[in-house]
Amino acid sequence: MAERIYRDSVHNIIRVNTDSTEGRLTVALIDTPEFQRLRRIRQLGLAYFAYQAAEHSRFTHSLGAFHLATRMIAKLRMTYEISDETQAAVRIAALLHDVGHGPFSHVIESILGFHHEDFTIAAVLSSETEIGKLLRGFSETLADDVAAIIRGDYKHRALSQLVSSQLDVDRMDYLLRDSLMTGAKYGVYDLEWIIKSIEINVEDDHLYVSTPGLYAVEDYLQARYYMYRQVYFHRTLRSAEAILRVLISRALFLFKSGGDVWNAGGTPLEKVLTGEKLSLSEHLELDDTDVMFAIKRWRHSGDAILSDLADRFLSRRLFKAFDLDMPESERVDFVDQARAIVAAAGFDTDYYFVEDKPSNAPYSFYARGSASPKNLIFVEDGYSRPAIREISSVSSAVRGLQEGYRIHRICFPAELKESIGRLYHGTT
Repeated sequence: MAERIYRDSVHNIIRVNTDSTEGRLTVALIDTPEFQRLRRIRQLGLAYFAYQAAEHSRFTHSLGAFHLATRMIAKLRMTYEISDETQAAVRIAALLHDVGHGPFSHVIESILGFHHEDFTIAAVLSSETEIGKLLRGFSETLADDVAAIIRGDYKHRALSQLVSSQLDVDRMDYLLRDSLMTGAKYGVYDLEWIIKSIEINVEDDHLYVSTPGLYAVEDYLQARYYMYRQVYFHRTLRSAEAILRVLISRALFLFKSGGDVWNAGGTPLEKVLTGEKLSLSEHLELDDTDVMFAIKRWRHSGDAILSDLADRFLSRRLFKAFDLDMPESERVDFVDQARAIVAAAGFDTDYYFVEDKPSNAPYSFYARGSASPKNLIFVEDGYSRPAIREISSVSSAVRGLQEGYRIHRICFPAELKESIGRLYHGTT
């Protein structure tokens, strides 16, 4: 059998059978400029500021998601009728689901106000991208099916849930991968048992996990919970993100006001600074290296704020982050007083005082509150007379996670740690 092999830190060997037309398409998609760009976008954005080995890319994660989709489909096809056409759409959607990500993953996304899935869908459907041309050349319907899976309105809802749901190959891969690469062991769960237990509720067209897999799903959701707390909401990571946000905000302000900001004239970066929406081709030109190069140039700006923020970011002189572990009634006064300390020290509080709240976070916990079946996890309850139920109605362990993890922090120059520390201890 002819095959392309990728050695992987999580799954060991990822194989693509190039004897089949679908396999040859897969390899061709991986080799496109749009997919290769993902090598230059870090999976965890700025997590390497806190976990020095967290340098892995969206490229490796996307291959991992594709590998898990392949395994899931193979398992389901042992029991359920799934056409070759549908299999190809699901596997390719898993492979391409992150193609639209911008530099530093979710960080730039929140600053510039776009959603990577919109660019992913556009790249899939475009007649101008290499990805779009390959999909259209394979079949008349594949591009539309892949876009529908990513968008969440594919005709086979259960199978689209393999790519986009609360129990999907995206989350399954990134938990294991992020746990391994950060060294934080909280993201490990029983993947093999989930794959063994995955089933389709044909009548209602959604995935569920059979009774023996209940504990594996509990394990998976607890892994997500602790990875959010220990990795994705890590103070150092969030502090680095805070500096990047205010740094780019300052660059945007200076560009509009005619200040000293290097802008790489004629490039997509210049268009970003103008506040214009990027075209698909312009968006797919940008990666982490473009932003890092700009920050290195801004370090030498004549604007003291931009230069200082760029230097803090590049030298890892991050803001200090304080968790507001105090009654809600005391927080407003404390935040106001802390902001006044920053201002009195000569810092512009628009750039040197940042509140970090849950609404700023791109990650979320599993919650039953959504009415959409896509956002619920179903399990089989009982052995003798099993019924398919939403997992929190069955598992007390999952019910205990429903409130999630709330953060409210302030970030400010580390030079003011003692002053704000005295204020903090005087109010708690």
